[in-house]
Amino acid sequence: MTATIAVTKETRAGETRVAATPETVKKLIGLGYSVTVETGAGLAASILDADYAAAGATIGASGPASLSAADIVLKVRGPSDAEIAALKAGAIVVALMNPYNDRPMIEALAAKGASAFAMEFVPRITRAQVMDALSSQANLAGYRAVIEAAEAYGRVLPMMMTAAGTVAAAKVFIMGVGVAGLQAIATARRLGAVVTATDVRPATKEQVESLGAKFLAVEDEEFKNAQTAGGYAKEMSAEYQAKQAALVSSHIAKQDIVITTALIPGRPAPKLVSAEQVASMKPGSVLVDLAIEQGGNVVGAELDKTVITANGAKIMGIPNLPGRIATDASALYARNLFAFVGLLGLQEGKVSADLEDEILKASALTHGGAIVHPAFKPS
Repeated sequence: MTATIAVTKETRAGETRVAATPETVKKLIGLGYSVTVETGAGLAASILDADYAAAGATIGASGPASLSAADIVLKVRGPSDAEIAALKAGAIVVALMNPYNDRPMIEALAAKGASAFAMEFVPRITRAQVMDALSSQANLAGYRAVIEAAEAYGRVLPMMMTAAGTVAAAKVFIMGVGVAGLQAIATARRLGAVVTATDVRPATKEQVESLGAKFLAVEDEEFKNAQTAGGYAKEMSAEYQAKQAALVSSHIAKQDIVITTALIPGRPAPKLVSAEQVASMKPGSVLVDLAIEQGGNVVGAELDKTVITANGAKIMGIPNLPGRIATDASALYARNLFAFVGLLGLQEGKVSADLEDEILKASALTHGGAIVHPAFKPS
């Protein structure tokens, strides 16, 4: 008997990505799985059912029907209540689970006896780079943030010298230089903007400068020790934040576009831009808040809205920016998932998850009817 992988149409509002592409369907079948894809699962990402069928997938009319027979379920977002109810006991579910904000989902998966793995928790080690969904999606989010900002800005980004006079280049300030921030810097530079960037992690200074942007930060002792062993930013003290705010306030007032990307795993996004700093910006200036789904970096930002302030600045709280480039975002995410599935054991049609593997152990939320991740185990 062949083990089955199910790929369903995403049920979360506004989600346009899909967890498999014809490319990865072929590769999954090559590993020995059969693959079922729900009708219309890839349409929002410009992938037709016929493309999946040509790759060897079975097209299923109903998500719940395919879930009830699936050994592995691949998703972009965590499963809904109805999807969890349709799972068979012992099924493996792999997705971007958003676990810190959806405890009931974790409990429901454990109660169902499912083994759930959060792609957010794939460790940042060399062996797991090809599975790093956070990076693959953040890379696209950084690119798209600049495109959205350029559209909303209403003026050109590069300097233009014409017979009618010179148009000055736009000034773009990137706050938070992770994967998304670096791609935002690179994209803004390619479009001809004058770019500056800031981050609390000292290692990012060289990265920023290598992309042709200028680095801006209060470089004190706290700044020098502001990065975790896993490469994430630590939450900075109130004192440091005050010093950094003083440094950037005059800088923000001169900027045309500000893009904020700072996130702390499991915590609300830190506030980087105050109401006073927003008020200091010029009419027509744009702020894009990539952290809006975790509360936002910009005071006054609202989820899924563009707020126009009294001084004429625009604060854009666009959720799921990778979903606005669904075809490429799906292609990258599907490859992340394919690499992850390769860690699972498959023998005689039976799938197993060895939690002694450091990647599986780090990303496991539930297993054997219990919540196993240390951050979510009942106290």
